[in-house]
Amino acid sequence: MSVAVILPTYCEAENIESLIQKIEELKLNLLIAVVDDSSPDGTADIVKKLQQKYNNIHLIPRPAKLGLGTAITTGFQWVTLLKKKPTHIVTMDADYSHNPQDIPRLIQAAKRGHDLVIGSRYYQGGKMESHLTRRLISRFANFIAATTIGMRVRDCTSGFRCYSKDYVKTVLPNLHSETYEIQIETLKQARLRGFSIKEIPITFVNRKRGKSKLTAAEAQAFLNYISRAALNRLVLMIRQL
Repeated sequence: MSVAVILPTYCEAENIESLIQKIEELKLNLLIAVVDDSSPDGTADIVKKLQQKYNNIHLIPRPAKLGLGTAITTGFQWVTLLKKKPTHIVTMDADYSHNPQDIPRLIQAAKRGHDLVIGSRYYQGGKMESHLTRRLISRFANFIAATTIGMRVRDCTSGFRCYSKDYVKTVLPNLHSETYEIQIETLKQARLRGFSIKEIPITFVNRKRGKSKLTAAEAQAFLNYISRAALNRLVLMIRQL
């Protein structure tokens, strides 16, 4: 199994079974790791039931809602401990915002020599099917993020990605994000260490079932991270004058 798919979950009982079945139907011989933050709606129980049908599903339970950033790093840590390590690791939302049919396209792009492939809403051909307010907020957040870290990446906040094994092994000790700022931190680490980044177009669809898990505290953590990164970049530019 050369590819692992990491699915961070919190209260995704309405989506997780269907999503995993769609991933299984790809027939790509994938490992699927569900990192569940003690979902009170029984998400983990559904995954356990699916484990009886599929032998490639792993459940990584956590004691509480600890945040997207730590969920992804937990998934990365699990991958690095495998005896036979996958060559690539895919991360995606578990709410059907990301189409499982795009997984092969991410993998194919990564296997052409890219260490971090982003499923991009804003790359040529990409789309975002969501209400206007969310689209505007997303556009603004991506503009600020790209400007802050000094990268020509159109979709800095997309969580639909494929990472190379070498990237994860190298960068993992330097990942400290707790929530959504993990998407920016992983890009920053790729830039600092010279890893190849590629965007491919996807269509992002606003969740149809369940509720958004983004809290005010997580949004504030994202803004704080961006502010610190902007300040650090400004200091660096001043020193280079």
